[in-house]
Amino acid sequence: MKIVLALGGNALGKTPEEQLKLVRETALPIVDLIQDGNQVIIAHGNGPQVGMINLAMETSSKSDANTPEMPFPECGAMSQGYIGYHLQNAIREELLNRGMNKSVSTVITQVVVDENDDAFKNPTKPIGQFYSKEEAEKLIETKGYDMVEDAGRGWRRVVPSPLPIDVVEKDVIRALVEKEYVIITVGGGGIPVIKDGNSLKGVPAVIDKDFASEKIAEILDADYFVILTAVDKVCINFNKPNQKDLDKITVQEAKQYIKEGHFAPGSMLPKVRAAMKFAESKEGRRSVIASLEKAEAALKGQSGTLVIK
Repeated sequence: MKIVLALGGNALGKTPEEQLKLVRETALPIVDLIQDGNQVIIAHGNGPQVGMINLAMETSSKSDANTPEMPFPECGAMSQGYIGYHLQNAIREELLNRGMNKSVSTVITQVVVDENDDAFKNPTKPIGQFYSKEEAEKLIETKGYDMVEDAGRGWRRVVPSPLPIDVVEKDVIRALVEKEYVIITVGGGGIPVIKDGNSLKGVPAVIDKDFASEKIAEILDADYFVILTAVDKVCINFNKPNQKDLDKITVQEAKQYIKEGHFAPGSMLPKVRAAMKFAESKEGRRSVIASLEKAEAALKGQSGTLVIK
């Protein structure tokens, strides 16, 4: 089977040292799936990592006038590179440990968004460090940043989170997948770009990694789109006495659960929406939401939540 895996934040770390340790553990269930004969394409988030890079660049430019500020799309590209570097080496090592000689590579991926997407009028994704109100007002005035007060902890910059339209490097990715290489792509949702004639221009935004992963799953005509997260199954009435695990749901049932408000907007809701989108995109396609550790069991129907048309 051809499987696109979307790794959640629990599969990575907040620092390079922590990430180096975690990706070794992350590689194990991924290589299990490859050893079972599946073709696996890997996507991942980058929230903590891109925030760390952005903060480092902002701090450096504040303290040293000779240090240039780094635009946010470039910070996203840096995060793709360093996360991919750790992931591909961990997966390569585990493959070789099992006597499997497969090439593993990261594709720095740009994802096209619509410059007229309503998300650009309503930035909601917090990034970077916290500021005082006075500092935030200065950034609004001098840099034109959108700033919001964040849960009493200070003010933070927010950027738009537009929907993905297309993947620029899709032909490269498709060619590599056809050669049965293990590919890491659309890291952090991809570097968001808009088309301007023959040019691609990066925009300060963050594409939801689950929607970007779903887009590449459609493009590659995957059989399964697997969203890996911190829980074994999707639940309704989460953290309530009547909490119920869902083994399998249809798109129509998922729509009803969303209408009833069962899934948190910043947590499970985008995962369920992305899973629904893939399941209804073509007959026979299936989505699974499961924990990383039980990915193999989930594809055998022994864990996770299956989403079908």
